[in-house]
Amino acid sequence: MAEKPLEVVVGEMLRAQDLTLGLAESSTGGLVGHRITEVPGSSDYFLGSIVAYSRDIQERLLGVSSATLERYGVVSEQTAREMARGARQGLGADVALAVTGIASPHKGRSKKPIGLTYIALSAEDEEACERHLFGGDRSENKRLSAEALLDLLKRYLKCRIEGSNTEDT
Repeated sequence: MAEKPLEVVVGEMLRAQDLTLGLAESSTGGLVGHRITEVPGSSDYFLGSIVAYSRDIQERLLGVSSATLERYGVVSEQTAREMARGARQGLGADVALAVTGIASPHKGRSKKPIGLTYIALSAEDEEACERHLFGGDRSENKRLSAEALLDLLKRYLKCRIEGSNTEDT
């Protein structure tokens, strides 16, 4: 028997815990939201997604501070955390996820390595952020980022059931 896709697993867990989910996506361009909404009944727990591909949208819609963006850059732990907080507050979700990264090269605009990705989770009882360095092409880096983000959510939801916290990395 094949394993259930992560979007199905987290959907079942969100529904069982009566929690809502919001997203803030940059480098994945809406891929995580697409995966979530491929699951029948996802409207029971999924509130929406802000695809904040530009810095301006990250500031205006997600509340990422310009000071954070100037000091740490768009692809940073600090920005990912602020994106997740902003999505949770702006969408009114119980849990929000955020992803920002460098999926592929673009005219030498970044000194950070291709595949560098930060994923974050914001909930009332916890915040977490992880750094990943994926080695694929643009599509593969986006796919791996989406998978990592859904896995972070799964671990958080599992820990809620077990009564402990995810490790804040």
